[in-house]
Amino acid sequence: MSTTSTLHAVPARSHPAIRRAFAQARRDSKARHRDIAESLSISEGELIAAHVGMPSAAASSDSPMRARRLRGPWPAVIEALEPVGEVMALTRNASCVHEKTGVYREASHNGNVGLVPGGAIDLRVFYDRWAHGFAVEEAIETGTQRSLQFFDAAGVAIHKVFQRDASDADAWRSFVDAHSDDAQAPGISTEPIAAPDAETPDAQIDVAAFRDAWAAMNDTHEFFGLLRRHGVTRTQALRLADSRFAHPAPAALVERVLNEAARDGVAIMVFVGNRGMIQIHSGPVQRVVSMGPWLNVLDPGFNLHLRSDHVERAWVVRKPTSDGIVTSLELFDAYGETIAMFFGERKPGRPELPAWRELIERSNAASAQGVSCAA
Repeated sequence: MSTTSTLHAVPARSHPAIRRAFAQARRDSKARHRDIAESLSISEGELIAAHVGMPSAAASSDSPMRARRLRGPWPAVIEALEPVGEVMALTRNASCVHEKTGVYREASHNGNVGLVPGGAIDLRVFYDRWAHGFAVEEAIETGTQRSLQFFDAAGVAIHKVFQRDASDADAWRSFVDAHSDDAQAPGISTEPIAAPDAETPDAQIDVAAFRDAWAAMNDTHEFFGLLRRHGVTRTQALRLADSRFAHPAPAALVERVLNEAARDGVAIMVFVGNRGMIQIHSGPVQRVVSMGPWLNVLDPGFNLHLRSDHVERAWVVRKPTSDGIVTSLELFDAYGETIAMFFGERKPGRPELPAWRELIERSNAASAQGVSCAA
């Protein structure tokens, strides 16, 4: 039986029907939440919200999942996570999944911008995009999987937190109780995703002024302001930049870079994000595995799952800073959305790792010549 055709036949507004379709899909194919929601023509947030209010007894008969609606303010929610101890943080976009195990240490915020900078879990949070949160329990083959899941106003996933064996189960229960909303009826209202602003034609950009401003940067964080001031998108900026600061690279470069970083023990930084979150890995990578279209890092404490066939454009980018040039490999999809960014591991006040710069230059030259990416 085709799971997809069954799912399409389910009325999206019927919460019981959504729960039944979800249960059937999980039994038939172990399909992911995101894919089940897409097959139902609803958002992932709506899929989760359909399970709000179910008692645990009903969860086993109607659906393997139940959810409790959480309430904000969202900075307070994230800043209360540290006592739970070790968890797995997951941030994804349409083309890449970033999973990192650690503790939510030293979380803070300033207005709508949050930071979790204190350890293995390293996050930059944009709370103005957060709209819905849930504590989720799902019966799986190995037991009960518990998670916290946060979504934007369109019901698109922003961030997820998964309980692990090393988590403090009592602290998790206390956390969920403390942040549960009084309203526990199923369903959410969603808003359409706003279309991005049209790109300003190149002819209207003062390219000389833009290039001068790029050359005068002292910190990589100035780049976002640079884009706004000159009215350019990120991919447009790379295309208009001086060639000494940005040049296109083969899409296959990312596989070579990861393999060579693993082979040579070069510590890297991997940034993956969406409109509401950026999640960062800092450190070495060890096990790089290709599985069909997926390029994976499968390390203790860090997993990366990248749809390499979604990479429409790759760029090697160099930004001036007070510590010298900082080099990155940046990947974009067919819509110009950022998939992932890779840097050499560094802290402010320290120059870029020479080994990273050499790896990028060597890998880029080899990829451009069509040499195999195998480590």
